[in-house]
Amino acid sequence: MQIQEKPAFNTVYEWIGGEEKVKELAERFYDIMDLDPAYRHLRSLHQPDLQHSRDTLFWFLCGWMGGPRYYEERFGHPRLRMRHMHVSIGIQERDEWVACMDQSMRECALDDKLQAHLHESFMHTADFMQNQNGH
Repeated sequence: MQIQEKPAFNTVYEWIGGEEKVKELAERFYDIMDLDPAYRHLRSLHQPDLQHSRDTLFWFLCGWMGGPRYYEERFGHPRLRMRHMHVSIGIQERDEWVACMDQSMRECALDDKLQAHLHESFMHTADFMQNQNGH
């Protein structure tokens, strides 16, 4: 599948609709992960209370998409791989994370072209995050 060029927005943050829509996406991601048995394994890798994870994903996504750099203001450079080294991330974890995010994007009714663009970006990042072979 070939990804079409994004519409005339300066940033993905603008394309998605700004802070409110990024917040909705981050919240929906953790709601799905917490409630859908398909993501039981992914959920098990997180703390019982998901509020910190919800906040940090929202803060990270805002900056990653070209909006306010809330995450960096609080914690410095994201250093995603380093900050996740305590978690075993293999193919299963990568695939569950991306599938959960894909479902979140659909349920948040993001533009189809934006979903395709973000899926490709999320998959690239999730591949980079792997620190285990196999799984």
